[in-house]
Amino acid sequence: MAAAISLLVLLSLNHAAGNVITGDYQTLLLAPLGTPPAINDDLLSWAANAETETITLTSLKIDLAHRDSILASNFTAESIFGLRLDRDAARVLQIENAVSPPATANGTRQGRRSFSSAVVSGLAQGSGEYFTRIGIGTPARYAFMVLDTGSDVVWMQCAPCLRCYTQSDPIFDPRSSTSFAVVPCGADLCRRLDVAGCDTHRRSCLYQVSYGDGSITTGEFATETLTFRNGARVPTIALGCGHENEGLFVAAAGLLGLGRGRLSFPTQAGRRFKRRFSYCLVDRTSSASAASTARSSSIVFGDAALPRKPAAFTAMLRNPKMDTFYYIEITGVSVGGTSVAGVKAADLRLDPVTGRGGVIVDSGTSVTRLTRTAYVALRDAFKSGAAASGLRLASGGFSLFDTCYDLAGKTEVKVPTVVFHLAGGSDVSLPAENYLIPVDTRGTFCFAFAGTDSGVSIIGNIQQQGFRVVFDTAGARVGFLPHGC
Repeated sequence: MAAAISLLVLLSLNHAAGNVITGDYQTLLLAPLGTPPAINDDLLSWAANAETETITLTSLKIDLAHRDSILASNFTAESIFGLRLDRDAARVLQIENAVSPPATANGTRQGRRSFSSAVVSGLAQGSGEYFTRIGIGTPARYAFMVLDTGSDVVWMQCAPCLRCYTQSDPIFDPRSSTSFAVVPCGADLCRRLDVAGCDTHRRSCLYQVSYGDGSITTGEFATETLTFRNGARVPTIALGCGHENEGLFVAAAGLLGLGRGRLSFPTQAGRRFKRRFSYCLVDRTSSASAASTARSSSIVFGDAALPRKPAAFTAMLRNPKMDTFYYIEITGVSVGGTSVAGVKAADLRLDPVTGRGGVIVDSGTSVTRLTRTAYVALRDAFKSGAAASGLRLASGGFSLFDTCYDLAGKTEVKVPTVVFHLAGGSDVSLPAENYLIPVDTRGTFCFAFAGTDSGVSIIGNIQQQGFRVVFDTAGARVGFLPHGC
């Protein structure tokens, strides 16, 4: 859930990836929290009469918009940011429960089940923060779809609707598409769902996906053709055709799951797009400026997802108990040019046997969570460095943030540098705008990290903003490139 703070601070990486932020401090140009700019007119103008001719492409670039853009005209900056943090808390809880599911009454944990009923549960951890416009069916009907690296199942609302939320485009009617095909109950695609069910009357596979914010979608599992803006058509994508849907999808027609699981879009389209994609997310929470609006969020599939400039790459790890998430290993963190002793690699490491712990890179979580001991050590090191540069702590905290500063009346401040050290030797130096962020219009800025007691850490999209984050599944690596938007 990240966005575009209008602060002019250079993004940098280590010797393996470009220029390093040198010195103990860097300058943060201050702008209080502002209302996110509205959706780009160019994204909105891509309507149902857009070109649908099939074009053979091995790479695909798509513009993205942050979901807060839809709320810009009806809510204050503070209320939008508050909703964002509420969604964030719900999503993190769902991720934690997915990685370490609660025990049942007899002490065992629920696993895969098979039964015949009107509901099938698929795997999902959150409803995502960015969306784009995609054509569905043949002929293509265009609609907004949420993109999310924390879930796998692709789905959209379908007629006839037994219960549907309001979306900005007409609801997709599968009867109008010549490429729509229901998945039979016994098909392999149906068995790939975590919980498989069947409509015994129609012998069609059924699905249900629920999210951390309480959103839910239920319906038939099917295959369909998806069309992207430059004419690229991707056929036979397994997706949910939801006839009962409710929740907080704010005008989107459905969701394009970008996780690592067997039903995600990158996995299903892997042969065509070489099992690679990358995105760059622009901050949408601060007031608009020429600098912030000149960049746009985007996602690229295929060979073009790999940057031409050197990036900081590290191994992509697999959790044996949970195949959706993209894991990496962080070996340490430096603040103000000094390694933080309390941030230990062992506390952030994924256990290859139990699947516990580890660090997930997630597009739909806003605020980075670190295991409690690592967070406290990082926070205390930052507070010490910030105090030495003259930053004055605000009384109390703000929502999940326990370290905030009163910077009212200031135009710039010096803040300690923060650098992630990745397994394999790469370093990722964060710009100041990625970890000291505005939370109101009065000049309060907070240290944008939080602690967790679940054992699993998450690199959120506030810390990712401005980087091109590369998910090279074919090469089993994750990369970070500054100035990537």
